[in-house]
Amino acid sequence: MPENKDIKIFLSDIERSIDEIFDFLPEKRDFFKFQKDIKTRKAVERNIEIIGEAMNRILKIDPQFPIDTSRKIVDTRNRIIHGYDSVSEDVLWLIIVNYLPSLEKQVKELLEK
Repeated sequence: MPENKDIKIFLSDIERSIDEIFDFLPEKRDFFKFQKDIKTRKAVERNIEIIGEAMNRILKIDPQFPIDTSRKIVDTRNRIIHGYDSVSEDVLWLIIVNYLPSLEKQVKELLEK
């Protein structure tokens, strides 16, 4: 368990957002359904923003925090917020499929310590 209670809260926020993203998606992952479902895409975007903001706050407390992709997570949040028109469904899907499972595992391990 992280010693700083704020970090624990931010990690819990990240965990909750990841859970929500996976809950929004159908059990069988289908990029084409995701691509057509604007509500799910917007919900995923919002949760990625939350994940990025929580990670940003963690890094302000502990710049060496042990999450592999912490800087990329914050950069992605910034890209979604400031370059909202340049975030494609492909990028979101890549995050969901390739990066969230690993992040989820790391966050759960940190919260269990």
